[in-house]
Amino acid sequence: MSEEPKDRSTRSGDTVPAAPPVISVMLIVSDAVAAVGWYRTALGATELWNLGGVAGLVISGAPFFLHQVNPENPTETSPGQAGVTSTRIEVFVDDPDTFIERAVAAGAIAGAAIEDHRVPWGTHRQGGFTDPFGHKWSVGDRSPLGPFPR
Repeated sequence: MSEEPKDRSTRSGDTVPAAPPVISVMLIVSDAVAAVGWYRTALGATELWNLGGVAGLVISGAPFFLHQVNPENPTETSPGQAGVTSTRIEVFVDDPDTFIERAVAAGAIAGAAIEDHRVPWGTHRQGGFTDPFGHKWSVGDRSPLGPFPR
């Protein structure tokens, strides 16, 4: 007798369907306590939870994680240790100029100056900075991920 395929949309015994997949960002930092403080002060992040070396934060409704470097896991290193970063964090806010100014005043290194870009969804203002933990940020006023005006 063959077994029926399992419905993997719910966990065993649950009656509620599983949540859709979520993509998250985890920034590896040299000092999680300092990083949480900096992101709260400089970027207006709200701390969702904090386990000491790992914390959940949110900026303008966008959640992300911080994780302190674990010396026993060499595959997860901070940009400062690696000497390079290959990821750019994108954040979209109503006032990118003020967001970047606040970050730079708190110790970020100014990156690309704010400029207007003509894109299919309208004029998009964007600039950037590098935070004190080596992560590159682009700050824009309109997300290319929508919602789009109709």
